[in-house]
Amino acid sequence: MSAQKPREIAARILQQHARTGQFVDALLERELAGETLSPADRRLCQELVYGVVRWRATLDWLIARKTGDRAQPPRLQDVLRLGLYQIFWLNRIPDHAAVHETVELAKRLGLAPQAGFVNAVLRAYLREAGPTRQLLHELQATAPHLGWSHPEWLVRRWLDRWGPDRTRQLLHWNNTPARNYARVNLLKTDPARLLERWRQKENVEYDFFRRDWLEENLVFELRHHPPLARLGSFWDGWFYVQDPSTLLAVNILQPRPGHRLLDWCAAPGGKTTYAAQRMENQGRILARDTDPERLEMLRENCERLGITCAEILPAEAPWPDWARQGFDRVLVDVPCSNTGVLRRRVDLRWRLQGEELHRLPPTQLELLKQAAQHVRPGGLVVYSTCSLEPEENEQVVRAFLQTTPGFSLEQERILLPFVDGVDGAYVARLRRRG
Repeated sequence: MSAQKPREIAARILQQHARTGQFVDALLERELAGETLSPADRRLCQELVYGVVRWRATLDWLIARKTGDRAQPPRLQDVLRLGLYQIFWLNRIPDHAAVHETVELAKRLGLAPQAGFVNAVLRAYLREAGPTRQLLHELQATAPHLGWSHPEWLVRRWLDRWGPDRTRQLLHWNNTPARNYARVNLLKTDPARLLERWRQKENVEYDFFRRDWLEENLVFELRHHPPLARLGSFWDGWFYVQDPSTLLAVNILQPRPGHRLLDWCAAPGGKTTYAAQRMENQGRILARDTDPERLEMLRENCERLGITCAEILPAEAPWPDWARQGFDRVLVDVPCSNTGVLRRRVDLRWRLQGEELHRLPPTQLELLKQAAQHVRPGGLVVYSTCSLEPEENEQVVRAFLQTTPGFSLEQERILLPFVDGVDGAYVARLRRRG
C-alpha cells in the first residue's frame, strides 16, 4: 500500500466536503468503506481529515503568514493544511516525511507546478518550528478563536459567560478526539457477560465509567477495539454506543415498567432504547420523528436491541388509539445548535451561525408546548438539548412556564464538558399538576 494512499483519500474527502457541504464524518465513512487500508492507514486518514477540519482556522492563519494573506486555490490550500497539520500536530510523523509526502501529494493531485511552492512553505516552517510552536501557544491566549480554531462570535459568547480559564478548557475539549462509550443492553445480557465476551473473544479494552446519573456498571469507555461493526456483541444487541450525557434526560424522566411514554423527537434512538430498558420492555412507547432516514435508524436500533414496546411513527402519521389516552412520561429532545457536542461533530463549528440562537428557540418552545399537551395530570415532561446556550435551555423553559398554565419546574441541570467530563447537555423536568 502506498504511503500516499491515506493522504490522497484525506485530500479527496476534504475537497468533497468543501464542494458539497456534506458532513465530514459521513464522507469519511463512505470513502473508507470502498478502500482496502490497513488499520494504521485508516487511523491516519481519519486523523488527517478530522484534524484539518478541527484546526482549519489555525492552519489558515499559518498559511496566510507565509503567503502574504493571498488566497490560494482550494486544492492547494488543502494540501498546505495537510502538510502543516502533520508538522505541528502529528509528532509521530518525522518532519522530513511530512514535507516529502505532502509535496508528492501535490504532484499526484495535479498541482505539480505548485509543488515547489508547497515545499518552500513547509520547509520555511521547519526552520522556524520552535518559534512557531511558541507563537501558536501565545495565540491561544491573545486570539483564542484563532489559537483554538473556533468561530470568533462563539468564543466571545463563552468568554463573557465563563471567563478565560473555563473557556480555554472547553476549547481544548472540543479539539480532542471524542471517546466511544457503550451502554449495556440489559434486555439481552448483563455487564459481566458482556465484559467477558469483550475480553475473551473480541479484543475490546475498556474502562469502567461512573457518574451520579448513571446506574452502576451501565456505561463503559471503549479504549481500544476492532471496528464496532465487526463485533458480534454489537450485532447481537448487547450494547448501544452513546455518550453518557445523553442518558441524563432519561434518568430524570424516571420511566418505569407499565408506563406509557411519548418520545417526541426520537430518532436515532439512544434515549428511546434506554427508556425501554428502564421500562424492562413493559409498557408502551410512541417514538416519533420527522426525518425518514433517522426513523429507519431508530427501527434498526430497536430491532437489534430487542425493543418490543416501542411503536415508531413518522410525525405526520395518525396516532394509534392507545396513544390518545395520554402519557405518563413525555420526552422532548429538541433540535438545537449542538454547541455541547462540537468535539464529536468536528465540522459543526464551521456550520453554526449566531442567528441560529435567535431562530431556534421559538421552534423549540413550540415543540415543547405541543408535546406537553399529551402528558396526563401528574405526569412528567423532560425537555432536553445538547446545547450549552441559555437561549435554547433555561430561557425556553421559562417561556414555557410563563405561557403554559398547569406545569411546574421540578429539576434542571446542565452538563458542562469542563466540569462533568462528558458532552454538554441540558435537561429540565416539568410536572403537570393534577
